[in-house]
Amino acid sequence: MNPVRGLDFQVTTLEDVGRVLETVWGADADGLLLREADLSPAVFDLRSGLLGELFQKLTNNRVRAAFVVPDPARHGERFAELASEHARHNQIRFVTDETAGLAWLEGQR
Repeated sequence: MNPVRGLDFQVTTLEDVGRVLETVWGADADGLLLREADLSPAVFDLRSGLLGELFQKLTNNRVRAAFVVPDPARHGERFAELASEHARHNQIRFVTDETAGLAWLEGQR
């Protein structure tokens, strides 16, 4: 597995969601490790729709993605629930550190 490890920009708008895919494709990568710092506060506000759009684009394009969020509860109860639901998802997974994210992306679950 050859994942992209972080972004050189922060996801803040719907246009940035498209840039995420362009970054993965441009790197000829087969996975993505997103750090908390790669995502703006708006992404963690589920009402904004940014995270849902990002999930949809990643899923539709079969890009496996690990989201490194050490303390999901810091972003609210609903976000923590979503992260918990995706702790074992087969395509989009929330993990607490980069080591776990890379291990999952590399198939070591």
